[in-house]
Amino acid sequence: MKPEEVKKIPLGLFPTPLQRMSNLERELGCGPLYIKRDDLSDLGLGGNKIRKLEYLVADAIQQGCNTLLTYGGPQTNHGRLTVAAAVRNGMKSILILHGAKPDYLSGNLVLDKMMGADLYFTEGDGEEQKALAQKVMAEYGARGDKVYEIPVGGSNVLGALGYLMMIPELMKQLDEMGASAKYLVTGSGSLGTFCGLWAGAKYFRAGFEVVPISVNPQTTFREEQAAAFIRQISDAYSLGITCDPGELKLQFGRGDVSYAGVAYNVPDAQTQEAMHLLARTEAIFVDPCYTGKSFHGFVDLAQNVFPKGSGAIYLHTGGIPAIWTKEHLDAAQPVLAAY
Repeated sequence: MKPEEVKKIPLGLFPTPLQRMSNLERELGCGPLYIKRDDLSDLGLGGNKIRKLEYLVADAIQQGCNTLLTYGGPQTNHGRLTVAAAVRNGMKSILILHGAKPDYLSGNLVLDKMMGADLYFTEGDGEEQKALAQKVMAEYGARGDKVYEIPVGGSNVLGALGYLMMIPELMKQLDEMGASAKYLVTGSGSLGTFCGLWAGAKYFRAGFEVVPISVNPQTTFREEQAAAFIRQISDAYSLGITCDPGELKLQFGRGDVSYAGVAYNVPDAQTQEAMHLLARTEAIFVDPCYTGKSFHGFVDLAQNVFPKGSGAIYLHTGGIPAIWTKEHLDAAQPVLAAY
């Protein structure tokens, strides 16, 4: 089956806007620079996971499931949007969250509970998460519920279709604007968004290079895993494309400039600077865990690496509630006091 033939259900408002960042261009002295606003995809405050969930939830419904279960950290954006997709479709939702149950609810956790999600926390490793999930699914099953399990980030060959199929949307927008760009920059966590985009750019012959910015300096996802994932996507949907790890370059930083920060979801000054830069030039907000890091990478690459005048697009993948998590609000206090 070709990707265009795979069933999905409507969850978001698409196409999302493609906007030129003229104020940022003047501030940085380079361009043209564009932003693809997947933070404005409607459901559950928006974000990149909605495109993936359109396919995943369609599969869940086709299998007769009435409950969605997925995994992540306590502030997972994918978890929030999975819960939102469940609500929209009259389904139940379960989040299996890595880490201790916090004493103070903030950010995404507040929204998860408002939408009625069942939250389970475990401080164990991936195996313990899976064991907990199996136990929870058995309990739901005993009550007559059928649970559909979604991997971290919605990152499997089905979920990746969401971003593979975003490529023609973006190509059409560039054509309608009379614009062109050599680079499309995206954040990379569980690889689903990046690998879908890379496969789509090659399959549809988009003419731009997809550049992944890692949001986690300790990630175990590297070029080898990404290339293998892209080959799986190609095999699953008869794309006829190949990928070698040497064709991919996961960006963690440049020299002593770290895009990924000090650790996953740990506040850092360079990410805060990038957040403030976009806010004061374009009145667009990015978050300290994901998009602040990828935008920091975008800015550095546009100024110092990409050839002048080549054109670059930043994919805004959402995640705004992370601005209001306790750890990041605490870290923001001395920075904001200085303004």
